Amino acid sequence: MSLSRKRQKELNRLRAEALGIWGAQQDVLGRANTAAQEAGRQAAQYTREEVAPRLREGYDQYFRPVTRAAGDVISNSVVPAVGTVLGTALSVADVANDTRVQAAVKRLKSAKGAVAKKVPEKSGPGFGTYFALALGAVAVVGVAYAVWQTFRADDELWVAEDDFPESPSSE
Repeated sequence: MSLSRKRQKELNRLRAEALGIWGAQQDVLGRANTAAQEAGRQAAQYTREEVAPRLREGYDQYFRPVTRAAGDVISNSVVPAVGTVLGTALSVADVANDTRVQAAVKRLKSAKGAVAKKVPEKSGPGFGTYFALALGAVAVVGVAYAVWQTFRADDELWVAEDDFPESPSSE
């Protein structure tokens, strides 16, 4: 392919211009990379100087007391309660599995069956029931009498003012 001299000059000029633009572009990208690295360093420094202390302060002021209080509640209340419940359950299970306890339970069951056959069942209200009813009736009558005495209209209870003799010092 043969190009004319004019075209060859134009292509060489365009190639030189493209290489110049390419170089300028590489230079701009290099400066942008340097600026980005500096921005990253500045952001890290800002984070160390401003953000991290504020986060630490907020954590110490708001979150740590709550977690400390929750930890205290758990360690002082929940863990001992759970330990007590588990210990009691395990000791009850150990006692229930003891052969002496099982023998005693067996003896109580057989004795209970024998005693239950001998005890007669009650057929009606006993002395205590009648005594409680009588005591309640006396209390009701007493309250009724007190109310009647309080609200009765008794003219003899009132004393007229002119029945009092006048004192000798007032004359």
